[in-house]
Amino acid sequence: MPTFAPLQLAVVGHTNTGKTSLLRTLLRDDQFGEVSHQAATTRHVERASLEMDGQPLIWIYDTPGLEDSGGLMEWLETNTSHREEGIQRLQTFLASASAESEFSQEAKVIRQVIDSDMALYLIDAREPIVGKYRDELSILSLCARPVMPVFNFCQQGDLRAWREMLARRTLHVSTAFDTVAFGFEGEMQLWDNLATMLPVRDTLDRWIDHRRQDWQRLEEEALRQIAHFLLEIAAFSREIPDNEDTGPTLASMQEQVRQRERQLHQELLSLYRFYHSTINPEELTLRHREQDPFDPELLRAHGIKTGSAMAAGATVGMGIDAMALGTTLGMGAVIGGLLGGLLPNTRLLSDKISGVKRLQIDDATLTVLAARNLSLLDSLRQRGHAAQTAIVLGQGRAPWAKTAQQAGALPTPLRRARGKPEWSALNTHRPAQAHLLREDMVGDLITTLSH
Repeated sequence: MPTFAPLQLAVVGHTNTGKTSLLRTLLRDDQFGEVSHQAATTRHVERASLEMDGQPLIWIYDTPGLEDSGGLMEWLETNTSHREEGIQRLQTFLASASAESEFSQEAKVIRQVIDSDMALYLIDAREPIVGKYRDELSILSLCARPVMPVFNFCQQGDLRAWREMLARRTLHVSTAFDTVAFGFEGEMQLWDNLATMLPVRDTLDRWIDHRRQDWQRLEEEALRQIAHFLLEIAAFSREIPDNEDTGPTLASMQEQVRQRERQLHQELLSLYRFYHSTINPEELTLRHREQDPFDPELLRAHGIKTGSAMAAGATVGMGIDAMALGTTLGMGAVIGGLLGGLLPNTRLLSDKISGVKRLQIDDATLTVLAARNLSLLDSLRQRGHAAQTAIVLGQGRAPWAKTAQQAGALPTPLRRARGKPEWSALNTHRPAQAHLLREDMVGDLITTLSH
């Protein structure tokens, strides 16, 4: 395997344009540096690495904001000659007392750019084009390093005007990359554009390939975690005497499902390295009626028809197992009101003889759990690590909900889980064993979830 020297990449720009936010997103680290609306939050150069196989492939440097580029331009005009090469003019400046006093921030940035292979110049696209930005670009051009402009907050800015100004300074390669509303292909375009500006692009090509493979791996693992969760909930069951009030058992089962879903949320957040992000607390605790997965209003919000007893979670099927007798004896006993997402069902002849009924989470609730956790996955895939707002569980549609009006039949893996109580650690309290037992069905369910 050839040896690759790590690429040295400086991130520069005016104060408060989102340099640290850019690094958080590229590093997938929501705790790198300090993000603030106050100017000059970053006071020193900070270094971080993008690694592959445990080795740094790219060193990224977060630099202080350029605060007085106009003053520095005047200093260069007064104290250096246009006949000198740009790098010589900057070396004169760096050796001066001014580099340690009134222009100390600018000196830190210039030193780092000169010591790097290239620079990303971050632009807040919402800002009007004024003289300070022209001065900053003029100073950076003296560093004799490739500079690529990166537009942040690009959905709210006039990129055409910015690009015209950059073209007049022979900066024809730029990219739009929002540090909050993340787009994976936008990141790939950033790296690819950078690669075109280097004499040898091998290092960045390696990184692009690595990131694509890692992004695919993340999605596959996230779908695997969601599939395991849904199979576990589908297999979750309780047996109670036929004449016993379902209320206490119902409340207990609901709370266990809520806790297991919260565990899934944390697994997904950690997988995408949002260690310190939060889901909207009201959504996470599910204490309010409109957020509870067992509420029929939430089912309707997801486009699931609740007019039927099944969708309302209120059916009682006093039947005899079809495997045993080849038929079912449907008693058609439908109790009024909401049972809260439980499907009380005496399926087996042994249950009927024993006088017990088996409670399980109903199809509609499983459909909602699938829909909103797939929606959460979509949110994480489109969230930059600089985002400061809480993640809100959105609405979506499970892939087996064929229309907006009905839940649709559960896929085969979930229907099979109904008869496999050993697949759920909520039943056995043996998570490793339950995980192993349902593993064979996970692949089939992932295929359904991916559609």
